[in-house]
Amino acid sequence: MRPLLEAEAGHRAPRFSQKDNTMKFNILKTSRARGNTLNKAGGEAYVETAKLELASLLMTSMLGDQYYRTADAATKRIKELVAQTGDKKFVAKAALYARKEAGMRSVSHLVASELAHMVKGEPWTAKFYDRVVHRPDDALETLACYVGTYGRPIPNALKKGLGKALARFDEYQIAKYRKTNAEISLVDLVNLVHPPHTEALRKLVNGTLAPAETWETKLTQAGANAETDAELADLKKDAWTELIRSRKLGYFALLRNLRNIVATAPDAIEDAIAMLTDARLIKKSLVMPFRFTTALEALQSSGLPAASRVLAALSDAVDASLANVPRYEGKTLVALDGSGSMMGKPSKIGALFTATLAKANDADVMLFSDDAKYVSINKRDTTLTVANWLERQCASAGTNFHAIFNRAVSSYDRIIILSDMQGWIGHDTPVASFDAWKAKYGASPKVFSFDLQGYGTLQFPQRDVYCLAGFSDKTFDTLQRLESDQAAFLKQIEVIEL
Repeated sequence: MRPLLEAEAGHRAPRFSQKDNTMKFNILKTSRARGNTLNKAGGEAYVETAKLELASLLMTSMLGDQYYRTADAATKRIKELVAQTGDKKFVAKAALYARKEAGMRSVSHLVASELAHMVKGEPWTAKFYDRVVHRPDDALETLACYVGTYGRPIPNALKKGLGKALARFDEYQIAKYRKTNAEISLVDLVNLVHPPHTEALRKLVNGTLAPAETWETKLTQAGANAETDAELADLKKDAWTELIRSRKLGYFALLRNLRNIVATAPDAIEDAIAMLTDARLIKKSLVMPFRFTTALEALQSSGLPAASRVLAALSDAVDASLANVPRYEGKTLVALDGSGSMMGKPSKIGALFTATLAKANDADVMLFSDDAKYVSINKRDTTLTVANWLERQCASAGTNFHAIFNRAVSSYDRIIILSDMQGWIGHDTPVASFDAWKAKYGASPKVFSFDLQGYGTLQFPQRDVYCLAGFSDKTFDTLQRLESDQAAFLKQIEVIEL
């Protein structure tokens, strides 16, 4: 895990009270601007309810290391929140929403494993374990998580639900995710959970299931059959062309391999563009929008002449993936956190969503870190171009939420803040600065707290802000609903039926 930037270190030492020299560590409560907890950066903040924190964490965590939290710490916190949340059905619904709507995988496996351990005898559990499986390897990962944590025996409801899920998949899907070399293979899973009989599962168990023609196997075969570099190039070109034209290449694999396809299979570029801009494929894939930015960077650095045609298609694809961007009445301020703790994936996500919101609305854009500043974007530029430019403007310094309101020079109907919510410069929360700005301009805006890391704290009391989290295409749908319903984020989860 990378160390804190110098600008974001040094604030962790115990703070001495300046108001009461008899109290050095147990500092007196003052105003609501002081918050009711400390965030991970050491600044004052507000505690989220367990439901909001769990939902935010499930929408943002891939169980990898973050700036202020390790993967192990994130896993531990999810387990704590699952245990603390009395409404276990809500926990299950949040996991379903994360997997099926937001495309989050590992967190859904972890939650399913925890529920299998904690919840016994409830009629809805088997249905949940079935529905949370989107691909065969979801069942594998869930069982591996449970067995690795709690051992055996495996709860009957978990076996029943995972077994029912396996029976939904065809031969190609079963072959693609057979995971022969894993500690628990798909054959092991079948033998453990005894799913309903299907021809695909029968062939898997008796060893007659043909290998799936994935892009990995096709390229491996090309390498094995080639005797010269020229022959290898021809075989790779044929492999990519066949995969794309037969639509046997998944959408995420297409994004990941665009540079290779442009370099090795120029004859397939038009077919690749057709796939890339297919709105149905985009929606079905659950690809997170920031993946387009990664593909863009790979193409731009390739130096390949044919890349320009694909870059245009990428721009169309990201616009299609974010087609449900809210269109607001009135004036909007979008404030993007450009501090050091946002660098990497959070910055890419924040810049992309900022660009999309700004292009679709009468919106001003502000970047903030140590200080804040307005930035001007060209709304005729593509979404990806604006997003890349915004990301490059980020200062990578400290985090000062007060600066948003100290630098704002007009009234707004709404303020959308995209951040990891780890403010610390000024130490207090920005509530007093916000109140002073409102009084100065006679403003009374809605404030949308857009959490990009799920650390579990807010910069405003939860009752005063419209909270959302995540980075899928569904996030904008939630943002649209929040305009008229402050509880929309959690309600979208609550309405899921089990």
